[in-house]
Amino acid sequence: MDDLKISKKKPSFPVSEKLNNYLQEYNRTIRLPIFYDDLLRFQGAVVVYDKNDEDTLWVRVYYNEFEREEIDLSLKRVYSNLISDGNETIFKYLNIDAIDFCTFGNSKPFRVKVRNILNDNYTYFYVKKADASRIYGLELEHMLSPYNLNFLVYKDTIIEEHIAGIPGDEFIKNMLPECNAMEKAQIAKEFIKFNERCMIRLLGDMRSYNYVIVPTHDFDHVVFKIRAIDFDQQCYEGKLNIYRPQFFKENFKMVELVRDKIQKESVDQYKIEERSIIVRRMISYQDRIGELLDCMQNDTISIEKYIAILKEDIYQYTLDMEFRKSTSMGEILKNALEFVKRNYQGINMNNFT
Repeated sequence: MDDLKISKKKPSFPVSEKLNNYLQEYNRTIRLPIFYDDLLRFQGAVVVYDKNDEDTLWVRVYYNEFEREEIDLSLKRVYSNLISDGNETIFKYLNIDAIDFCTFGNSKPFRVKVRNILNDNYTYFYVKKADASRIYGLELEHMLSPYNLNFLVYKDTIIEEHIAGIPGDEFIKNMLPECNAMEKAQIAKEFIKFNERCMIRLLGDMRSYNYVIVPTHDFDHVVFKIRAIDFDQQCYEGKLNIYRPQFFKENFKMVELVRDKIQKESVDQYKIEERSIIVRRMISYQDRIGELLDCMQNDTISIEKYIAILKEDIYQYTLDMEFRKSTSMGEILKNALEFVKRNYQGINMNNFT
């Protein structure tokens, strides 16, 4: 499989006034005590290795002792606002165990490890540079996927909760070969649905390291779900195949699994199931999605060249003239969601006539 080319230096798009008003309306904003740029003032760093002594592409940063005390207190406040009600009484039970910086990818996030000192339970959250593309991606994931997402935005900083799961590349390499036939068939089904979901809402670059596999034990078997964890490439690239995980070489094993385990009729069935679920969520969030799409239509989150390529690609795929009339990425996405909704409702109405 030829690898798809992703823009290596996707720009970070600022949060518009209209988008900021939307975020305030839906309680996604709060005055933060610390910004992304504050964490960039680290004095040094050491490489973080995994259990196999391989470089994780994260470095553990450290600050001078005077700044560290203030930073730790601010990060505890951020954690309390993100996870709880902002109450400071929990601070005495919290410890900021580590602050890691990722040197790979566009967003260059900080990962903060917070531990409860009473029982040693810990979790993570991320501090990133606010990017309109990413915010749109997070909101669409919250409304159109099976998963809720928690994040906060303030000026040029975004705080995201950790999405737990096994990194897709690690799962494919180390765990997929050990799965039994039934588990492989179930994973193949989930990949079909994940692929369809990404294409419909134009979430790009879902290589295996940009999603996680979430295993859940259910009576006598394990259920596997696939969750996106990177939303930088929401509605940016021009080629339609970039929004279809099946076309990345890193996902070849998953595509192979689908080919081996799922018949064509079942592939079509699972695609229809996912479209139906997305449409039902669209109806449930009708007003909120409408407001978000209105923001996107009036926002700049890509370049003219990519808009022209994508709207023509989707027209060739659907033969719907509305795509050729689109003038922004937001309008392309709106037309895509309306196309799916229109076809779903048409099929459903035909069932009753």
